[in-house]
Amino acid sequence: MAVSTARSSKTKSTPAYKCTECGWSTVKWVGRCGECQAWGSVVEANQVVAKTTAATTVAQPALSITEVDSTDASHRSSGVGEFDRVLGGGLVPGAVILLAGEPGVGKSTLLLDVAAKSAGTGIKVLYITGEESAAQVKRRAERINALHPQLHVTAETDLSIALGQIDAIEPQLLIVDSVQTLSSSEVEGSAGGVTQVKEVAASIINVAKKRAISTLLVGHVTKDGSIAGPRLLEHLVDVVCQFEGDRHSRLRLLRAVKNRYGSTDEVGCFDLNEDGIIGLEDPSSLFMTRTNQPVSGTCITVTIEGRRPLVAEVQALLAKTNNAQPRRTTSGLDSSRAAMLLAVLQARAKVDLSSVDCYLATVGGVRLTEPATDLTAALAITGSALNKALPRDLVAFGEVGLAGEVRPVPDIQRRIMEAHRLGFRQAIVPATGLPKSKVPEGFTIKEVQSVVEALAAAFPGIN
Repeated sequence: MAVSTARSSKTKSTPAYKCTECGWSTVKWVGRCGECQAWGSVVEANQVVAKTTAATTVAQPALSITEVDSTDASHRSSGVGEFDRVLGGGLVPGAVILLAGEPGVGKSTLLLDVAAKSAGTGIKVLYITGEESAAQVKRRAERINALHPQLHVTAETDLSIALGQIDAIEPQLLIVDSVQTLSSSEVEGSAGGVTQVKEVAASIINVAKKRAISTLLVGHVTKDGSIAGPRLLEHLVDVVCQFEGDRHSRLRLLRAVKNRYGSTDEVGCFDLNEDGIIGLEDPSSLFMTRTNQPVSGTCITVTIEGRRPLVAEVQALLAKTNNAQPRRTTSGLDSSRAAMLLAVLQARAKVDLSSVDCYLATVGGVRLTEPATDLTAALAITGSALNKALPRDLVAFGEVGLAGEVRPVPDIQRRIMEAHRLGFRQAIVPATGLPKSKVPEGFTIKEVQSVVEALAAAFPGIN
């Protein structure tokens, strides 16, 4: 008697409450989701009966990993070097990329430039916009010189029509701007709702995987900067990128927070101006000010963004005040870390900062969050307090502890090589015993173990 390999179907009742953000379920109502920690997202679900799936006949057995053809997952250039850098080499056929960013940061401009450059390499591109008309997209394309016969544009908000456009054009690159503007008549809810976003994303991802279409989805963000819509959307896509930058600055940074086809260590730098968006292979010039005469209260650092060393400038300004609580203001730096540095300088280095307002800022709108910028900020603050300028060819980096010690930071040699390439000739760094053979010729290294030693090295003759 033959024994069936199919499992018997069993039924069970599903939990009565479900999170609208991530799909987490529970048998009783709670105010906060136990999976994504969202408040007020757990609602009552319909009591349905779920069946366990039975095994079925396998059409194609699993292959040995040595027999799998990996050429389908190979990268191809999009024509935008900084965009390819972040993606790990370029676009992958069938990959779905979610690009998020604040309104007005330049997401549509970036993707239109990517669309035109990709079309220039012979790839057929379909640009679906739900926020603008086709004429508006063309006017932007004319402004940034992004016109190409292989770039097709359609303004649609209905999912079924958008899928029909994909069938008619058969693109190799699909851009949807944005995923929250499309809606399906097959499910309830308005465009941008949780149910609609899930349905739209699932349908587009299904088409992209079946037809090996590289797909770029634009996603909105909430007030706190997180991607709007269900968290499930981030899990469904292959790559999640954040496009960020100060609206009053030309600098834009592209970061990958999730990447199934590469690392998340790379950062892409772009210059957004009235003529379009331009990738910056060497953006350090945006983060420094060059003056004929040295100015007190400024110091240069070399920070690591992903795998890329960037030279940036920290500026400090101290002003006397009669207020009982002096003002501490930062721009581009972490405010709590700046307050810690002021306390260390006051307690360990005996720099009197009790009766002055302190203003700390970076140049060019860059945000420095790396602890290696501690020593740079400390030297800038002390220079402003003493009204003494640092040498123009000096850089400094190192993490400052509460005991006043200067701790080592990673990639010291890469930072030194970048500073030397840009014309700097001396550096104040943590004491790590760096071999002299790894120091460029003509470059002076001053290794310090404490913030007091660093101040003495930067300002000779200080008491």
